[in-house]
Amino acid sequence: MKTIIKYMAMGVSVLALASCSLDYEPISTPTELTEGVSTDTATAVLKDRAAAQDQLKNLYELLRNRQEHWHLDCLLIGDSHSDNAYAGTTGAEVEPYETNAIDASNSVLKRDWSRYLEDIAKANVLINGLEPLHASGQVGDTEYRQWKAQGELMRAMIMFQMARLWGSFPVITSIAKTITAGNVEEVYPTYFPPRSTSEECYQQIISDLQDAEANAPDFNPADRTLLTKTVAQAMLAKVYAEKPVQDYGKVVEYAEKVRKASGMALEPDFMTLWGWNETAKDCVKRNTSEGILEVHWSAGAGNWESWMYGRSLENYDYYFTWAKWITPSRDLINDFLKENDTIRLNQTVVYYACTWSNYYPASHYPFMYKYRSGYNNQYKLRLADIILLEAEAYAYQGNMAKSAELVNIVRTRAKLPALDAAKIASKEAMVEAVLHERRLELALEGERWFDLCRNNKVEEYLNDINSRDPGRLAQRKKFDENSYLLPMPQSALDENNNLQQNPGY
Repeated sequence: MKTIIKYMAMGVSVLALASCSLDYEPISTPTELTEGVSTDTATAVLKDRAAAQDQLKNLYELLRNRQEHWHLDCLLIGDSHSDNAYAGTTGAEVEPYETNAIDASNSVLKRDWSRYLEDIAKANVLINGLEPLHASGQVGDTEYRQWKAQGELMRAMIMFQMARLWGSFPVITSIAKTITAGNVEEVYPTYFPPRSTSEECYQQIISDLQDAEANAPDFNPADRTLLTKTVAQAMLAKVYAEKPVQDYGKVVEYAEKVRKASGMALEPDFMTLWGWNETAKDCVKRNTSEGILEVHWSAGAGNWESWMYGRSLENYDYYFTWAKWITPSRDLINDFLKENDTIRLNQTVVYYACTWSNYYPASHYPFMYKYRSGYNNQYKLRLADIILLEAEAYAYQGNMAKSAELVNIVRTRAKLPALDAAKIASKEAMVEAVLHERRLELALEGERWFDLCRNNKVEEYLNDINSRDPGRLAQRKKFDENSYLLPMPQSALDENNNLQQNPGY
């Protein structure tokens, strides 16, 4: 119960998670200026203009300093819980994602649920705290609209991830009042809210994104780390592709806006997105032409996450003594080989000799290669994803020619031939072609599981995975209609009796 109170009231500092030894303290320490000051009626959210600026900075730092739930866990769920990757290492934390044995006690889900709620609370501090500062004249009209929109965009991104994982969650958009003797009957229930419906969750996400599209800063091709109107449009394209609010016309509408943004284009060379400059000891390029929202790490201040997947090229042997997470699967590698897609394969998978043989011979072991150094860009959103999502929407609308045109844009960059006639002969064939292309283009970026869910392909693709991929750990149970959502963490259910478990768990 105490945990829920902290989420709603203030957005407290990061919880220590005993299940993971990789927790790092954030750069900015929460203070009463950024986290709120309790009064007898409510939370005085932000003290002044400086506090608002600091809170906006804190939100951006979430993208860099909260890597477990913002990225690492996304890859575990998106790729190891699909046919793209094995868990990579052993233990109750990760193996259930490979074997379809996830239950409510899983520490990854506990971490993600708790931290996403904390991050929503931090966004709420900014969104709600700006109103009185604007009314008092401390924050001008333009700043008020833009800062609030960036908070709403951050909140929408977090809520979208929660919606895809669990279907729904308590929609919390305000700062809770402090409980007093005079208001306990009114206020106490707000500290333990039930889950909203899936539709209510998505409508809140859409509302935040629409406000962000109208009021967030304009897209800046020279700085793709910003929460901009174009980020909001890309998110709207992704949101409208999901089943609770599926609207293919909206997907096309917003995807086209993204594609037409000034300075937006696919990088001519796929390697540029991921490459390592050995001379400079840095990534090849930041602010790539297809980056919609990138996270950057500068030389000397790298991302620890890289050594979770393989070798960190800036420090070749650093922590290369234990089995890594997210090991590329034979099924994924075979898909690249069958397509003769050597360009994307060579930027996605690399082979090293190592000291373990969990899935492959130690002398020739494949590793994820897209995050090969602590200075690699991390793409929260990139153009190829949106192009292929638009192609998916056109396929479902029955416009195979337009869908194929978009897929072929991505294939041309990979130096692959255009789709043949059989791939565009029907809506069903075109949907499969798009799904296949998304697998190869976005491999090990955390999208595969959600692609299968969105297209109702989980059972078809994953229930025979052991016959197709004998190197994978055996499935503990079959996937069914209840598998599309993950279990609510038991810790959340224990803290809030108004939450209910998802069916099947």
